[in-house]
Amino acid sequence: MKYIGAHVSASGGVEHAPLNARMIGANAFALFTKNQRQWFSSPLSDANIGRFKAACLEGGFAPTHILPHDSYLINLGHPEEEGLEKSRLSFLDEMKRCEQLGLCLLNFHPGSHLNKVSPEGCLERIAESINWVLKQTSGVTAVIENTAGQGSNMGFSFAHLRYIIDRVEDKSRVGVCLDTCHTYTAGYDLVNEYDRVFDEFAEQVGFSYLRGMHLNDSKKPCGSRVDRHESIGKGYIGAPFFSRLMKDVRFDNIPLILETPDESLWAEEIAWLRAESEQC
Repeated sequence: MKYIGAHVSASGGVEHAPLNARMIGANAFALFTKNQRQWFSSPLSDANIGRFKAACLEGGFAPTHILPHDSYLINLGHPEEEGLEKSRLSFLDEMKRCEQLGLCLLNFHPGSHLNKVSPEGCLERIAESINWVLKQTSGVTAVIENTAGQGSNMGFSFAHLRYIIDRVEDKSRVGVCLDTCHTYTAGYDLVNEYDRVFDEFAEQVGFSYLRGMHLNDSKKPCGSRVDRHESIGKGYIGAPFFSRLMKDVRFDNIPLILETPDESLWAEEIAWLRAESEQC
């Protein structure tokens, strides 16, 4: 079964996120558990936590189908000690917020070398950061999102993801989120080489590590290394790819999350994706 949703607003409190997801016909969703443009936020209250759990239960949202995203400020591969420490502490706070909410996944962009350390050195720091945080938390999996490779961002290659995973000590608590736009603009031709791309992912990373996906069309062509999302069927990737993905059982039972730019289309996009998944 496909679990399809969007990255919905948690404005006014995390308890609003599952309600917003229900309004667009989702059976999965993503959210920020705090302001994504701040390093730290006020602690979650017992009331917030209780209402969030009740809303998830009422809406039928299981923790495995909820994919929270961390702050965009965090860089777990930061080349400078001050920035690295701040990023690690903020990521730890985000993991603990997920623990409090009863969630089991936390999605994050791996990090950037900022042209101040080697790519390998950056990847090493990312793995060390994950190990540092996992030792201080429990029950929440660190989910590495692949990137488009814009600027000095790491994680645009399946080999990067494997490099990090190989150095994580508790492999039961590390996973991957594939973003279709990022995958495509990083140079993996999902349109013309669907089988080859996912065979390569299976060989280099492994579907056993896949914990979720971001479903985004792309405003930029394959290999452009530019991260610009587009609504489903309106970009370079196109509707046929997403139709095929919806019929692929390898993507069952994980959160499939829209981050497409026109929120007014989310309900329509979810309905179309679900209809495609139900076709024989």
